[in-house]
Amino acid sequence: MGKTKTLGEFIMDRQAAFPFVSGQLTRLLTDISVASKIVSHQVNRAGLAGILGEAGSTNVQNEAQQKLDVLADDTFMRILSAGKSVAGIGSEEQDEVFICEEEGRRGKYIVLIDPLDGSSNIDVNVSIGTIFSIYKRITPIGEPIGEVDFLQKGTEQVAAGYVLYGSSSMLVYTTGTGVNGFTLDPAVGEFFLSHPMMIFPDVGKTYSLNGALLDICTEPTRQFLRRCQADDSLDYRARYIGSLVADFHRNLIHGGIYIYPSLEHKPNGKLRLLYECSPLSFIAEQAGGVALHDNGRIMDVQPTELHQRIPYYVGSKNLVDVMQECLSS
Repeated sequence: MGKTKTLGEFIMDRQAAFPFVSGQLTRLLTDISVASKIVSHQVNRAGLAGILGEAGSTNVQNEAQQKLDVLADDTFMRILSAGKSVAGIGSEEQDEVFICEEEGRRGKYIVLIDPLDGSSNIDVNVSIGTIFSIYKRITPIGEPIGEVDFLQKGTEQVAAGYVLYGSSSMLVYTTGTGVNGFTLDPAVGEFFLSHPMMIFPDVGKTYSLNGALLDICTEPTRQFLRRCQADDSLDYRARYIGSLVADFHRNLIHGGIYIYPSLEHKPNGKLRLLYECSPLSFIAEQAGGVALHDNGRIMDVQPTELHQRIPYYVGSKNLVDVMQECLSS
């Protein structure tokens, strides 16, 4: 059996396959992996280090921040801003973007990140994750960056990925040439290639939806569930963890659809376009899946706000196609 590649070796080998060869992008992906290792360590020892529970503050969405939310946000912000690759960072945990030194004049890239997705599951030891998205800046290098650099369509992403902190820690990412997954070996502190060229199964049987939303979601979602329940050709099953990264990852491995629909009192749903939906949509499409909102493809949406919300349907093509039929009827 040949030697398994580390993430660092894989990034260097694939550098020539990037849309534009860049040592800064290689450095940036490496910095993300370093921050992920630190957060993984923090998550694994949270109960011993006294960092479980609420931090006593709220984020921009008026959600109670967990202590690990704050630690993860601080870790990624500190490491990414210290490198020379990043001009600015947008975090789901912060109201405003962070502009790196010299008004972001030097770095080539913009990073948008959800430092710790699913943080309500932290205290009960359920899988949580990090989601990240990388864009090339629009403003010319040498000039101060601005809002236009952060509000880009998903189609403009250079790279996107997520880190799952579960029974093992995994980093999954794409640069537009397929999706690859790496598992952290804590004994040596390295991510190793464990899931090359990840693809959604052709047929998914799992739908991931919070059952508490059924009474308040809009009719297309109810129609989708009725169609699944009436179809006995496949053994459909409901599986919902409540951590977007974990639900998405399970469906990527086994096939399925994740749904956070428009609601009667929240027509835009709950999930954030830039921090959650766009990066996972890039990964989904690169893995042969589909990602939609109520009126079309997620990747085509032009953001208008940093913390913009949008309904989200992502996963295996057979199930998302049914959801699209329900949305169009």
